[in-house]
Order: sequence, then structure tokens, then C-alpha cells
Amino acid sequence: MDTPTLPTSIGGSRRNEDIALDLMKFVTAHTDYSKTAGVGFQQAGGSKAQDQADKLLELYSRCLTAVEGKHK
Repeated sequence: MDTPTLPTSIGGSRRNEDIALDLMKFVTAHTDYSKTAGVGFQQAGGSKAQDQADKLLELYSRCLTAVEGKHK
């Protein structure tokens, strides 16, 4: 039997990576970033999709840095 996972308010702390991912999702959902980064990857062309993926990875990295408290 699998052990059910508990919500963080009940079962402990979350990993920084999970928090950073949620922060990235929040930023893309509440700003124009998703339009400029092309979150849906709907455009044709490999380099365009690669550029969009690179921008999302950069945003995730920035979110992780912020969560970890390593400001420049």
C-alpha cells in the first residue's frame, strides 16, 4: 500500500525546488512572461522552441535562487 502524502501544512516542509517551481508557475500565470516565453510551445521551428525552453529554465533558476536566499 502506498503511503499518502500529507499537505505541507500538516506533514512537514517542502523542498526548495518545489517551491521554486510553484513560484515560476505563479510568475508565468500572472504576468506577460508566458506570452513572451511561449509557455505553450505552439510556434513552429526548433530554435524558437529551444529559446523558449531556455527562458523558462532561466526563470526557474532565478526562482530557485530567490527561494534559497542567494540574492546578487
